[in-house]
Amino acid sequence: MTPQTWLTQEAYDRLRSELDHLTTTGRTELANKIEAAREEGDLKENGGYHAAKEEQGKQEARIRQLTDLLRDAKVGEPAAGTAGVAGPGMVVEVRFPGEKETERFLIGSREDHSTAIEVFSPASPLGGAVTGHKAGEKVDYTLPNGRGASVEIVSIAPYAR
Repeated sequence: MTPQTWLTQEAYDRLRSELDHLTTTGRTELANKIEAAREEGDLKENGGYHAAKEEQGKQEARIRQLTDLLRDAKVGEPAAGTAGVAGPGMVVEVRFPGEKETERFLIGSREDHSTAIEVFSPASPLGGAVTGHKAGEKVDYTLPNGRGASVEIVSIAPYAR
């Protein structure tokens, strides 16, 4: 089962529009490009044909990615019963050891570019580490390079536009 992804309404609408374009106009344009390149002759040495086929593969992969993401997406409000607990749709403020300043981020989809605040996926090291925890807790996690890190959760609040 694909994990549920939290998106703002703006991000959902933008991604839905991209998917609609790719599955209609985008597919038609690529099919026309491939057909035009095919008419140029020998496909073994036809760079335009091979480039269009590669572009088609990338487009179909993006269509599958968006379809999966949007099918399971939770849009708008964080899940009920998650007040005070870090998770998708929540803005988390953290402090790293030895730092006076705090950092704030939204736990959501990296596809969400509609927010002014940085977005961390719950699958990322930091996003995953804080998910399920409350303000005041210290959380240890592993960085991509294998080193350990820790962070203190200062506050948690639902995302509000």
